[in-house]
Amino acid sequence: MPQKNSPVIVQYGPYESCGIVEHRTCRLDGLQAALKADGHQCVLEETDDWTTVKLIVNGECVYTCSIADLEFGGDGRLDPLCHQAIDAVRDAY
Repeated sequence: MPQKNSPVIVQYGPYESCGIVEHRTCRLDGLQAALKADGHQCVLEETDDWTTVKLIVNGECVYTCSIADLEFGGDGRLDPLCHQAIDAVRDAY
C-alpha cells in the first residue's frame, strides 16, 4: 500500500508544436498545480513515448493520457483530465 506522502512521478513524452518535436512542460503546469494543491509532490521525468503522460505512484502507473489533451497553462481546476488524474492518484492510496 503506497504511503500518502509518496512522490508522484509525472512521465511525459515529446510532442509536436509549430512543426518542432521536443519535450515541453507548459501543458503540465495545470496538472502539477492540481497535484500540489492536493498535497502531492511531483517529480517530472522525460520519456520517449510520444505525446504520452503517465502518473506513477510507488512504481505503479495509475493514470495515462495524451499531453495534447491537457489544457495549456492554467492551474488545472477547470481541466477535467486533471480531476481524473487526481482521482486516480487518490485511489492508489
